[in-house]
Amino acid sequence: MADGDPTTQVVLVDGVRTPFRRAGTDYLDLISYDLARTVLAALPGRSGLDPRDISQVVMGSVVQNPATSNVARDAALAAGYPQDVPAHTVTLACISANRAIADAALGLRNGDGDFAVAGGVEVLSDVPPVFGKKMRARLFEARKSKGVSQFLGHLRGLKLKELLPAAPAIAEYTTGESMGYSADRLAARFDVSRLEQDSYALRAHTLAAAAHEAGHLAAEVTPVSLPPDFTLLDKDNTFRTDTSLEALQKLKPSFVKPFGTVTAGNASPLTDGAAAVLLARKEVARAHGLPLKATVRDWVFTAQDPGDELLLGPAFAVPKLLQRHGIRWADLDVIEIHEAFAGQVLAVLKALSSDSFGRERLGLSGRFADPGLERINLWGGSISLGHPFGATGARLLTTAANRLAAEDGQLALVTACAAGGQAVAMLLERVEA
Repeated sequence: MADGDPTTQVVLVDGVRTPFRRAGTDYLDLISYDLARTVLAALPGRSGLDPRDISQVVMGSVVQNPATSNVARDAALAAGYPQDVPAHTVTLACISANRAIADAALGLRNGDGDFAVAGGVEVLSDVPPVFGKKMRARLFEARKSKGVSQFLGHLRGLKLKELLPAAPAIAEYTTGESMGYSADRLAARFDVSRLEQDSYALRAHTLAAAAHEAGHLAAEVTPVSLPPDFTLLDKDNTFRTDTSLEALQKLKPSFVKPFGTVTAGNASPLTDGAAAVLLARKEVARAHGLPLKATVRDWVFTAQDPGDELLLGPAFAVPKLLQRHGIRWADLDVIEIHEAFAGQVLAVLKALSSDSFGRERLGLSGRFADPGLERINLWGGSISLGHPFGATGARLLTTAANRLAAEDGQLALVTACAAGGQAVAMLLERVEA
């Protein structure tokens, strides 16, 4: 349960993100620091605040550049925040930004200032290469070498494969299993077909394209100026307007071959981007005359077996959060769920609608809900908009708050799975004007 003073309401004033771009494309020459600095610089000004009004900055990041391991602090200073504003970086896999937002909200509840900025960043185009243990040990010994020959002497005897760096694998350290393999197993466990997954992916791209045309996505985005000619990027390049069910069905399985159902088309792409939200104590924000989007009412973080239930976390987190407040699935107006894979989302929904799962895993008399897709990710999701690991949670909250206003809703649910079998569920409530 969220700690702190329950009488202090924390509100989401605004949210902003960079355009999300597929890894290895436009942000190839940038590092996380660059994108984090962009959103941190843009966010306060959108509400008429000065960075000196901010009491704390918290950012999530997963694959960190060693030069800026506390990217929140480095980016905040570059964005013009005063030196006496604390800033720290958290990591909790795909829900790092959610953890950052929860930490910042707790600080506001506890009286640590009136305004805070929280979010996350990821530039998977800048994944630091990793050498094996033997190579790292030799390089450590070689630091004091006097001359090239002495340096090369430390590398003598190493095999060629030990000399070559490798990118970190997206796999569970405790099980050694790739997340894609886990997604395939989860889809099979809940009988989610390839056709269902591809149909869901097509829906995601179609909705993202429609949201872009309607201007919903543009309202969330601050442009990025790309050196050296400072070209402005102002939209995502992650969603596809030209895809079709037929095209998606032709793609080969990416992990379990030849009979797996997870493909590059029904999974979230590797993505670069940053996102952040401006949080405030409600009474202070009202005194400043700020338009308030939503109250961050509560949140829960859960953890399950990373072997068998790596991606199933929302099926546990959502019931725990909603039951705490006596809220039913049918009471929700807006639902934003992280789409690591189409099969993962559909498996979570099938688990929530399963009588046996409700009895055996949730301790209920039957199913938790009968969830459909009517209110879920109506402006697209991670499959179509992309998934910068550290930033996605802030995008989800921003979109949820904006959808509440656009759809005249009252309650919004944000939920996501994460590596390690972990998950989050967060509850937002629209603030009446």
